Amino acid sequence: MNIILFEATEVSSDHIVTLRGRRHKHVRDVLQSTEGDSLRVGVIDGATGTGLILSMNEVTLELRVELMDAPLPYHPTTLVLALPRPKMLRRTLRSCAEFGVRDIHIIQSYRVEKSYWQSPLLKPEKIREALLAGLERSGDTRLPVVTLHRRFKPFVEDQLAGIAGKNPMFLLHPGDFPPLEASLLGPNVIMIGPEGGFIPYEVDLACRSGAQPRSLGSRILSVDTAVPAVLGRTLTQWTGSV
Repeated sequence: MNIILFEATEVSSDHIVTLRGRRHKHVRDVLQSTEGDSLRVGVIDGATGTGLILSMNEVTLELRVELMDAPLPYHPTTLVLALPRPKMLRRTLRSCAEFGVRDIHIIQSYRVEKSYWQSPLLKPEKIREALLAGLERSGDTRLPVVTLHRRFKPFVEDQLAGIAGKNPMFLLHPGDFPPLEASLLGPNVIMIGPEGGFIPYEVDLACRSGAQPRSLGSRILSVDTAVPAVLGRTLTQWTGSV
């Protein structure tokens, strides 16, 4: 962990936070912190700051926290992602949180196995767990909003344009398409398909809704590789907040 996160309800009126379980064990055994040490801390979906260790025993740890810094800026990209294989889902969500993605739309696609939607990793508590792991690594506090869409056509026809607003939309797809620009500095929407890509019908439907086909190159990338590659490319010079 590069930041210790807690809920706003865990902060007492005198700015004390008591840690138990996984967070307590990490501070004691991994960070090897002791009484009097300061830690980087943050409220989930809120401010960051420092926490001074007041006391620590085998079960609990008490911090006096001072929260005075704003969270890190959001990534400019809204991600539309065909549901990946369950074993890739956690890694992908964690990466999105590490990069600071604000909104993630997980969609059905023809090449997505319908059984993937039965994965326990899609339960809200499992999604939250994966996102928190990303925030703890990156030092951020704001949880991405993950929305599930089980039908491709209604999503593209009825919601995609509204999600993008006036921002550009790009659909990544293997083929002879222009490369995804590395200089995208403003808000944008990027669609990433399943392994094997979107089928032609899906590409056509998305393009009729305003998406522009783009390529990441001649190599075929797995979803959990493509996502950080895209987010890293579009973040190159972004320093703003959206």
